[in-house]
Amino acid sequence: MDRRNFIKGTAALGGTLGSVFGSGSGAGLGARLVGGLAPGALWLEAVSEAAAGPLEYNLKADLIAPGTYVVIGPTEYFSHENGGNIVNTAFVDTDDGVVVIDTGPSLRYGNELRRLIKKTINKDIVRVYITHHHPDHFLGNQAFDQDHIASLPKVISNIKAEGEAFVENMYRLEGDWMRGTQVVLPKVALKSSEIIGGHAFEVLPLGGHTSADMAILDAKTGVLFAGDLAFLDRAPTTPHADLARWHKSLGALEKIKHDVLVPGHGPAEGGGRAIAQTRDYLKWLETMMRSSIDQGLNMTDIMATPIPERFSSISVLPGEMQRSVAHLYRAMEEDLLPLVSKGGG
Repeated sequence: MDRRNFIKGTAALGGTLGSVFGSGSGAGLGARLVGGLAPGALWLEAVSEAAAGPLEYNLKADLIAPGTYVVIGPTEYFSHENGGNIVNTAFVDTDDGVVVIDTGPSLRYGNELRRLIKKTINKDIVRVYITHHHPDHFLGNQAFDQDHIASLPKVISNIKAEGEAFVENMYRLEGDWMRGTQVVLPKVALKSSEIIGGHAFEVLPLGGHTSADMAILDAKTGVLFAGDLAFLDRAPTTPHADLARWHKSLGALEKIKHDVLVPGHGPAEGGGRAIAQTRDYLKWLETMMRSSIDQGLNMTDIMATPIPERFSSISVLPGEMQRSVAHLYRAMEEDLLPLVSKGGG
């Protein structure tokens, strides 16, 4: 089936399960289930979508510092209703033009973001930073000049390796929201920080949420763009997580003097909440899982573990916690309960 013709019926199945990250994810199950849908059901969904009119994200920019705007996505799962818009993107007005941080989950989002930037600032876009390779952060690249799109070399290689699989799953989840979206790689491999239009953008090569996460500090305004190294009031996702490295990155971010932090998901804030909440949740998740595995509990048992009341403000729990158990269980089990060779000794 042409991926451009996946429509709402397909998306609803995958979107309910809320993930695009590989085997065991909602996307994979949605993809398997869609083969069983009757053609008539798909046709009815297509007619319904056409009658509803054009799909729009209705993006809104919030001013968080001088010349610095953030587009805050809802703290939800991917779904057809939100079109994959669960992410924060941002843009900064400089003397030389506009700097963009992340481009969103689709070509449609990228185009709307470009129009919002023109309406808000009306300057040329001179740089686009991509913080990491998860699809909600880079699939809007197509709407921007590839010569201006930059990231760490490892982020670029991650997009090259996994981007096509991500975009296929996003088509299954989001249907027509994704129409025309293709993978566009950042063309500029960053090796150092940059000065653009009087703003020193400090490029911070980190990791832990994925194998390569780029945070960016605008030294002029004191705004720290943390990407998905920090979440606030939304459960962190862990399909590519290295928890030990993630904790080190959170410690590095905490040491950087900043006035406002923009997490990858959740509201911008200046009180250290995003780093503290992300660290607290990840520590609890790891401690709980290791203790449970040590007691001989299996994945199903661990997924039923009650979540502490202090995390009640975090959205998409317990579903995201259960997915994290699936992501992390095997490696933790092998670490805690290594196989003993038959030869003994």
